[in-house]
Amino acid sequence: MSDQVYLDIGHDITRIDTGMIHEELAACYLLKGGDEYAVIETGTDRTVPRILGLLEQRGIDRAQVKFVVPTHVHLDHAGGVGGLMQALPRATLLVHPRGARHMVDPSKLKAGATAVYGEKAFAEIYGDVLPVDENRVRTMDEGDEVTVGERRLVFCDTPGHARHHFCVHDPASRGIFTGDTFGLCYPSLVSEKGPFILPTTTPVQFDPPALKASIRKLLALEPERLYLTHYGCVEPPRELGERLLVMVDDFVALAEDVARTSADDDLEGGLMAAMEDYLAQQLQAHGCSLSDNELQAVLGMDIKLNSQGLAVWLRSR
Repeated sequence: MSDQVYLDIGHDITRIDTGMIHEELAACYLLKGGDEYAVIETGTDRTVPRILGLLEQRGIDRAQVKFVVPTHVHLDHAGGVGGLMQALPRATLLVHPRGARHMVDPSKLKAGATAVYGEKAFAEIYGDVLPVDENRVRTMDEGDEVTVGERRLVFCDTPGHARHHFCVHDPASRGIFTGDTFGLCYPSLVSEKGPFILPTTTPVQFDPPALKASIRKLLALEPERLYLTHYGCVEPPRELGERLLVMVDDFVALAEDVARTSADDDLEGGLMAAMEDYLAQQLQAHGCSLSDNELQAVLGMDIKLNSQGLAVWLRSR
């Protein structure tokens, strides 16, 4: 385990690397308010020992964790919820109303991910997905609030990546936990021009107008920083958000162009090739000169998932 698994990022927030597939791919966060704590995002079931290890390292009693908060129920964000809730006796699960049933009965989530990855890869990446007692689940609607100690957390409904997605505004840090709404921003792609950001359009609920509205909604809160699941704390939000809005439009235009020139049975292949070319050009303009192999190592999985999501969107229109 690297030295960067746990990183204090200020404002009583610790970023935890979930360890999914490789380091610096996905993060979750431990937030402190007085003598209480919240875990925002959980990673996979394989992440649970890392989260519990941080509590033990800091001398935090498990009963001090008041809330477990996945931004949405995709398994890189919520796969560890069931196992973590079993280990945290007093925690309440805060989840989007559209996602709650999948936390109580995760069989459809498991089946969907197994269909994508295969049983062996699913077990390697995700471990298992355990159910949560419905009596410990609380759904959070637009504008709902909770307190961690005296620290206020405000929930914002943010569809576009998924209909079961919310973001969590933390006024105390002037920050927002954005899940996948504010895209992907990997540390290895930072250049002299700053972070490199791109949208995530994974299957199956990509909705371009809704996503752009959600991004604008977050920017309207005038945050000073954003806590991305993929990956870490990024600044400044305004410039990154404007770039992200342009790229959502670019992805849509790219998808429509490929749809006009590709047979339906080759749609995903055409989308992957076009997206790889587009991102390579964008990275070069950003000052990141990556070889084809390096680009695949950093963004290959996202290129594939984004292309699958765009294909689903094109076929559903």
